[in-house]
Amino acid sequence: MADLETNRGDGNGPVGGLAAISDEMVRLYKEQFGRGPNRVRTYWCSDDMITTVLEETLTPAERNLVAMGEHQRLRDTRMFFQYATVREFCEPVERVTGRKVKAFISGIDTAVEGLAIETFVLYPEGSQEPSRIEHAEP
Repeated sequence: MADLETNRGDGNGPVGGLAAISDEMVRLYKEQFGRGPNRVRTYWCSDDMITTVLEETLTPAERNLVAMGEHQRLRDTRMFFQYATVREFCEPVERVTGRKVKAFISGIDTAVEGLAIETFVLYPEGSQEPSRIEHAEP
């Protein structure tokens, strides 16, 4: 697995690639949902897979949906937004790793304060296969 090193997006010096991906996911959640998670960690799960775990991602309105028992409606809405922004989620992973994303898988468990997982399956280094970004909806 690669030992990634890059610079923080805020210009505060070097940081490992996994931390840089975590930072990007927090930024995206803030942009897309109006608030970021309370905790985030990114892991290499294999040579070709990166997963980011984001905890406590629900907005106040989403917590109200949970209180009303509208878990499926909340999951459907979140998934709609996630897959509408495939480019935005995959681009930082490709930039940091230098590899193309083969598949993007997003999930959320609404019963535990919106614990979310963003998983990126990467093509091997040097692959000429098309990026998942090229298959994204316009």
